[in-house]
Amino acid sequence: MADMIKKATRESYGEALVELADINDKVVVLDADLAEATKSGMFKKKCPERFFDCGIAEANLVGTAAGLATCGKIPFISSFAMFLAGRAFEQIRNSIGYPHMNVKVCATHAGISVGEDGATHQCNEDIALMRSIPGMTVISPSDHIEAKAAVKAAAEFEGPVYIRFGRVAAPVFNTNEDYQFEIGKGIQLRDGKDVTIVATGLMVYEAMMAAETLAEQGIDARVINIHTIKPIDRDIIIKAAKETGAILTVEEHSVIGGLGEAVAAVTAEEAPVRVVKIGLNDKFGYSGPALELLKMEGLCAENIAAKAKALAESK
Repeated sequence: MADMIKKATRESYGEALVELADINDKVVVLDADLAEATKSGMFKKKCPERFFDCGIAEANLVGTAAGLATCGKIPFISSFAMFLAGRAFEQIRNSIGYPHMNVKVCATHAGISVGEDGATHQCNEDIALMRSIPGMTVISPSDHIEAKAAVKAAAEFEGPVYIRFGRVAAPVFNTNEDYQFEIGKGIQLRDGKDVTIVATGLMVYEAMMAAETLAEQGIDARVINIHTIKPIDRDIIIKAAKETGAILTVEEHSVIGGLGEAVAAVTAEEAPVRVVKIGLNDKFGYSGPALELLKMEGLCAENIAAKAKALAESK
């Protein structure tokens, strides 16, 4: 695993846009003066006539995209998660969500792995914000392969979609030939009977590493990748709850309003079991090297394994 290829999902986003350019002539891309960082600039180089830089004016970016959608275009809008989900929330809600426009909101630099940019740029609330908008689909891909698949699936999907991308290079592990991405369907990466680890985004790989550690300790952990947080795959969660009796959720996001609460809502209604959440505990991020910040907040395989072991033994 040490030699595994790593790639930031924002890079995957840019590459997927370039591939979409040849597949679907309705796709247009808009950015807010961050095309180099969000990697939407890759599309700009290929199709400058279908790319629009709206400047540092995210509200206008959203409104322009909504207008293009009314004309039959499929707009992909790009900026940092803090500036799209955060600063432009009202416009996304009222101009995209309320009229159910076919706009794809693609936010990069999410979570504390933004690193040295610090708390003001580390958006750990975006999943909660986007989940709250009626009809909004929310996707958090785990690696390069899944990110590209998510972008292409979003282009084919009718309706508003929010996709979360990261800044830091992440291991590419969805390399199996039978890998298949489907909006709204979780993926069981490992079977297990003692405890279930449900993860999203950057934390999926860490969850798999944690499961390997647990196996060495005699604990059989199931691992589920929930790439689509809304609509969430209720069936895979209910099955895991009934069969393993305990769930640990892991997300690079606040524990308030994110994956953990989405999973807990499902289990509370259908299969009540103990759900323990790993994420940011009602706090802002802070400046520092990305990998060090993740470890400090327990967003690493070692802590996941420890929490999962304690949960399994407490049943």
